[in-house]
Amino acid sequence: MRKNVFAALAATALLSTAAVAQAPMPYPEVADTAHANAEVADEFRAFFTVKSQHKPDDLMTHFAKENVLYIDASSGGLWPTWDSLDKVFHMFLPKAKPEALSYPTRILGDRHSALVAFTDTPELFGHELRILGSVSFDDNGKVIRWIDYWDGRSSRVKNILKPTYPTDFHDDVGNATGRIHDIAAKLATAFAADDSASATALFGNDAVYEDMALHAQILGRLAIGRYLARALGKLPYGKASALAHVVGGEQGGGYEWRPTAAFPMRRGNMALALDGDGEITRLTAVYDSSLLTDDDYRALVSLSAEQ
Repeated sequence: MRKNVFAALAATALLSTAAVAQAPMPYPEVADTAHANAEVADEFRAFFTVKSQHKPDDLMTHFAKENVLYIDASSGGLWPTWDSLDKVFHMFLPKAKPEALSYPTRILGDRHSALVAFTDTPELFGHELRILGSVSFDDNGKVIRWIDYWDGRSSRVKNILKPTYPTDFHDDVGNATGRIHDIAAKLATAFAADDSASATALFGNDAVYEDMALHAQILGRLAIGRYLARALGKLPYGKASALAHVVGGEQGGGYEWRPTAAFPMRRGNMALALDGDGEITRLTAVYDSSLLTDDDYRALVSLSAEQ
């Protein structure tokens, strides 16, 4: 009899453990982690879990207490200290509706630095935001630099560059090294020189090229080459642009860039996925096209059509 009781208790314990392990996440589990190592994928899973559960105290444990910087490059929001971040998260998270979620859709990089694509649902800030964030960690695995980029036009938000727009993005902090840095530097150099041939050579044969602001997608290296030949001289991340900061690892990451003074936005972001040979398999660009006039925006959109 006692043996049967113990067996039943053991079975119940196993079922309870399995139930916990299979407990549903607070957000859709759709993140593509093929270009991230397991450690950074777990970190972002934990980060966005407590953010979507609206737990600011738990969320703040992911940030370094000293020398941390968080900037929303599209709105110009600046939080230059742990205390300022703690204050803003405690201001809006606890009173957020249960359906207000923030969750990752793609992660590229490692525990040193990474690019994370994530979605904030409309219930969080009033508009759906699809964001490319550049994130760097310190030696203890805490976030020391987080810069968000999203397109205001796609989110139905008209942003304005205020006189208080940040000028220091800590671009010398947490830069990536190795293959992603080399590929990003080569691509940025080719873009800045309006050298479509050199840029195209960095892509794999079946690469995907996406511009989130223009809602454009170009498939395959040949089509990408034709697009770059007609577009690089006109895109904000093209001719005379400058590389600002690189994040990621051997499998991918991204780089922040600065356009020339001819464009109203101050910065943008670029996600890069790499294959085993270091060729770019997917590029995703984002910048705030709400700062462009409608005519200028439509002119850029038209470039994605084959001529």
